[in-house]
Amino acid sequence: MKKIALIGNQNSGKTTTFNALTGSNQYVGNWPGVTVEKKEGRIKGHNDVILTDLPGIYSLSTYTIEERVSRSYLFDEKPDGIINLVDGSNLERNLFLTTQLLELGIPMVIAFNFNDIVERRGEKIDFEKLSRELHCNIVPISALKKTGINEVVDEILSAIDKHNAPEPIHPFSGSVEHALAHIEEAVLHNLARNKQRWYSVKLFERDEDVRQVLNLDEKTIAHIDEDIVACEKEVGDDSRSIITTERFNFISALLDRVYVKKLKVQLTPSDKIDRVVTNKWAALPIFALIIFLLYYISITTVGTLLTDWVNDTLFGEWIIPGAAGALESVGCASWLQGLLVDGIISGVGAVLGFVPQMMVLFLLLSILEECGYMSRIAFILDRVFRHFGLSGKSFIPMLIGTGCGVPGIMAARPIENESDRRMTVMTTTFMPCSAKLPIIALIAGSFFGGSAWVASSAYFIGIASVIISGIMLKKTKPFQSTPSPFVLELPNYHVPTCFAVLKTTWDRTFSFIKRATTLIMLSTIIVWFLSSFGWLNGSFTMLESEEQNVSILAYIGRAIAWIFSPLGWGEWRAAVASFTGLLAKENLVSTLGVLYGFGEVAEDGAEMWGALANAMPPVAGFSFLVFNLLCAPCFAAMGAIKREMNSPKWTAFAIAYQCVYAWVISLIIYQIGRLFIYGQFGFWTVIAFLFIAAIIFQLVRPNKYLRSLNKA
Repeated sequence: MKKIALIGNQNSGKTTTFNALTGSNQYVGNWPGVTVEKKEGRIKGHNDVILTDLPGIYSLSTYTIEERVSRSYLFDEKPDGIINLVDGSNLERNLFLTTQLLELGIPMVIAFNFNDIVERRGEKIDFEKLSRELHCNIVPISALKKTGINEVVDEILSAIDKHNAPEPIHPFSGSVEHALAHIEEAVLHNLARNKQRWYSVKLFERDEDVRQVLNLDEKTIAHIDEDIVACEKEVGDDSRSIITTERFNFISALLDRVYVKKLKVQLTPSDKIDRVVTNKWAALPIFALIIFLLYYISITTVGTLLTDWVNDTLFGEWIIPGAAGALESVGCASWLQGLLVDGIISGVGAVLGFVPQMMVLFLLLSILEECGYMSRIAFILDRVFRHFGLSGKSFIPMLIGTGCGVPGIMAARPIENESDRRMTVMTTTFMPCSAKLPIIALIAGSFFGGSAWVASSAYFIGIASVIISGIMLKKTKPFQSTPSPFVLELPNYHVPTCFAVLKTTWDRTFSFIKRATTLIMLSTIIVWFLSSFGWLNGSFTMLESEEQNVSILAYIGRAIAWIFSPLGWGEWRAAVASFTGLLAKENLVSTLGVLYGFGEVAEDGAEMWGALANAMPPVAGFSFLVFNLLCAPCFAAMGAIKREMNSPKWTAFAIAYQCVYAWVISLIIYQIGRLFIYGQFGFWTVIAFLFIAAIIFQLVRPNKYLRSLNKA
């Protein structure tokens, strides 16, 4: 079995290339011990060849977790060959990684992607000359059009069979070469010749990991450090910078020989689009408009038409009445009929009814991700976050968290600053994940006629909560720090491939459906039992739907409902639903489906949603939505918080902060809303104003810790 590594910069088309090479023969997991995604697959037509898609990186240093993963794989797993994917439209930056890979002594081929962009610029690359200069075969490909893919496979397999490993491609300056020769002689003489170059360069850069791998003692380190210090004094720079500068000097000289550029620099289509969508003044309004349109299309128009049909017709008129009639015709016991129809089908159906809306939203989000706009959102919001002492790095996990909070929380690991990382873990789940979309659709449809502003407001409430929390927490001692620097490559815009968009949409939708038919089904059975049995007239018995107020669940709900009374929804059903939402957020909808009778369709066509709207006023319904968006996430996400915090104290603080913050914001929304809408004023209205004053004070007061850090 041959092992080949696919490696390249971020946004070089690696995912598309990997899919083209492997087709459906791929499997995804996590690298052992870390939360970075691991993708492997068998190359099409070659069942004896395993291709591993390494994380996108810019160098073989170990600054980030992705670089550590990639470097560890190359040295620990010892792949038979490397496919280095190079983005031809950003050749100088991409070749920086290539020059390091060529020093590893592993058979390699360079897959040259995006050459069509180079040609559209009116520029030309001499591939034959570039191949000779790099001592490595180059194959121009188009990952999008799947051209050149078979040639890449043939070239790398041929290189492996011939053990054709490239030699180091260029010498460094005299003083550097002198130091490298001394290092090789003193430390690396027992290594294979094709390995010595890479190790000597890394030792010159004072790479701690390489020192540990080679098990160097202090005396040896001090000996080779004499040559390194002498070189640094001669050049006038530190060793890492010397190597970096000389690599780029070599690349620049190489491109002068093989790359024919147009004399007049013209803006690319991506540059022209970015002049508008990343404009200092227009970026945020455009971003807000795009998010509004996403939810308008998915929640109010296309998605609603499909969801209404699923709810009212498929479940309301066909599945639920049909199942009830079939069970009655065979003489099914009433308790079993209640479990199957009122429990499982009604509960799971209440959640599955929102799948069409979610599919439309997932489809639109996938298009934005594939075309390259999502990277711009992170860039745009970094400018906003930085004004408040936060880093744009924190938005990447939050962007991932819109799909699922668990990988979003885990994506905070690369943030170097510990306090920034903890704060990101705490606030990532403020963003509405896919499991919260049914809750958003439920409240928007029940209380506000499916209004798109309600759905899109959930997204902006999440962002606002992140910013507010960040400002307030940064002014406390445990979170004092300056924001981490944020570097992000903006990929060129391109037309999304139909396969990639549909695959992403299906993966997210299927994950949701799988949860609905497993975890949520179990939950609905428990909720049905607790709500259908209780003590009536002194005996424990099965209850009718109108007798739910004496059920086991009703007693449990009333015991906790008082907590939510100031928020406007102190009724036991809503309280219980919020509690069961901790198991899985979409479970909140299934619980309400059981308690409000999803299958009981009235003559006017109104069903569960009408009953929910009658249980509380719209301002309380919005308060209910906000609380469940911002409070502690599902158990799976709580587990991720525990793993990432690696501290019971910090885990408890994170969950407590989320719950308290959600309660306070929901209280303010309900109490201030009822004051302005209904003119109602009371004790809790005063408390709401006090909370507003406290939040404003914490937002505007000077950050004494930041001043002290700046002085330091």
